[in-house]
Amino acid sequence: MTADRAPHRMAGPLTLLNERAMSLHAAAVLRVGYGLLYLGFLLREFPYRDEIWGPSSPWTPALARELLGQEQWFSFLTLSDSHAYFDACYALAVLTSTLFALGWHTRAVSVLFALVVTSFHGRSIFITDGGDNLIVLMAVYLVFTACGRRWSLDARRARIRTAATGVGPRPAGSAAESYEGQVALVRDRLSTLLHNCGMCVIAAQVCLLYGAAGLYKVQGSLWRDGTALHYVLHLDLFRPWPGLSELADDHALFISVIGYLTVLVQVAVPFTAFSRLKYVVLGVLVGLHIGIAVLLGLPVFSGAMLIADAVFLPDRLLLSLGRIGRAACRWRPARRRPAPATATGARPGTPLPLPLPLPLPEQTSPAGLDTRSPG
Repeated sequence: MTADRAPHRMAGPLTLLNERAMSLHAAAVLRVGYGLLYLGFLLREFPYRDEIWGPSSPWTPALARELLGQEQWFSFLTLSDSHAYFDACYALAVLTSTLFALGWHTRAVSVLFALVVTSFHGRSIFITDGGDNLIVLMAVYLVFTACGRRWSLDARRARIRTAATGVGPRPAGSAAESYEGQVALVRDRLSTLLHNCGMCVIAAQVCLLYGAAGLYKVQGSLWRDGTALHYVLHLDLFRPWPGLSELADDHALFISVIGYLTVLVQVAVPFTAFSRLKYVVLGVLVGLHIGIAVLLGLPVFSGAMLIADAVFLPDRLLLSLGRIGRAACRWRPARRRPAPATATGARPGTPLPLPLPLPLPEQTSPAGLDTRSPG
């Protein structure tokens, strides 16, 4: 009896995995977030692009090719030492990041975006940090997801085509009557399966990243006694605003509490990612990453982590936030328009002039007057 029920118990999750795409809006947030983040990164480093990735870099293309050969890595930036070729590659990277964020032909552009990110990462590997490594991983993972089905130019084009033809998308469980229909059904099932597996891998990657970081910190004596952040705030490499770092370091108890809270929250992420406590944990992580971006001068790392955290947000919450954002964009302060004039030339609510003299009633006393204020 138990052996007969086992296949039926497995059929439910497998059917859900290949018939219904999960977290489509969260995937769209990841696409838009990493596309805009890398676009901002490229524009920020535009004046220094040649010294970082170009032929004039201290880490010359010859050295980069030698290291890439040893590490079995690839970068199209090392295919030529020409400045014109490098500028063309940089322009292609900016254009690709823009199109990826907009969701234009996302399936093809996502592959190109992953190639761009990995190539720039491998060209100057020694100046990268944890944020760059995370962007590389997410760019590769997003290739397998359907991150262009929501909040993209592809989704807008699909809506326009549906409105023009009057034919909506085929239900996932509908029977295919032709060979073309069977091929399309298999393609949709495979796309859904890859998307769901990709989103699960992204969630697992974020859980592993936070859990490993928290457990690694626990092993250090400075994190155990609460003085790790004190020493970090005195490193010149992580002091973009020395005055602000000194002001934060003056509150020793606060710095110690933040250190313990960082370790606790990072260790708790894998255990709370799929429960209601995740909202509390994610809220604390937002504050921590903002502090890292401001105090330690790591905006790219903080941005990459904050975008990755969106994988745990349900679609209904993202839809609600989207509606609130659209309502806020459409809202305009109401302006009081002048009331139209009446036939006599006076506006409504303006008392009309009374003829004088006005005779008062003979049986009127002060006690009989209505002294209530109008309205």
